[in-house]
Amino acid sequence: MRLILVRHGQTSSNVGQHLDTAVPGADLTDLGREQAEALVDALGRESVRRIFVSDLVRTQQTAAPLAEHFGLEPTVRASLREISAGDLEMANDEESIQTYVRTAVGWSAGDWNARVPGSEENGHDVIRRFDAVVSEAAHGPGDGEVAILVSHGAIIRAWTAARCENVDVDFVAHNALSNTGAVVIEGSDERWVVTHWQEQALGGAPLEDPATDGAAADPVR
Repeated sequence: MRLILVRHGQTSSNVGQHLDTAVPGADLTDLGREQAEALVDALGRESVRRIFVSDLVRTQQTAAPLAEHFGLEPTVRASLREISAGDLEMANDEESIQTYVRTAVGWSAGDWNARVPGSEENGHDVIRRFDAVVSEAAHGPGDGEVAILVSHGAIIRAWTAARCENVDVDFVAHNALSNTGAVVIEGSDERWVVTHWQEQALGGAPLEDPATDGAAADPVR
């Protein structure tokens, strides 16, 4: 089974480096909408049979051009939502950002009970909820078909480190995932491997703006 995990397009919260994780979240910027439109050229030839999105509007807006292209209705799953920022919600100072990113990355280093300050979720909670959607996606399409999951930077990085056997915590700690960057995985619930890590926007250099990718793309410092 082949799944493509796509991070949403740029939002105003990304531009301001805000930890924006609550529903409904910020809309896409003009650049974010261009990034979303560019996904059709980047992924439009894939044999996509299902598209999943979170309950934050930015994933739904990002998936809309692809859904129209494939004639699909995206499946909304709250479990694809970004890792909760808890008491740090909408903070944009460096200390808060690094606390958030270190917590998410630290789970796969063994600190599974750690929580972002004020969050109700620990590492087990976050990874298991994402697992549920990955499993649903993996059991839907037939052989040779693809499912796309449009989600969020921190949770994609954390889940990949936790569940993909060829990517470790050090890799995700130091490799960003820009807006409309993507991680391609293959396998099954028993064994997932990363076959491609697209750090930059799938639309290419004209749609990249690393300085405004947001806190979820930050490396651990």
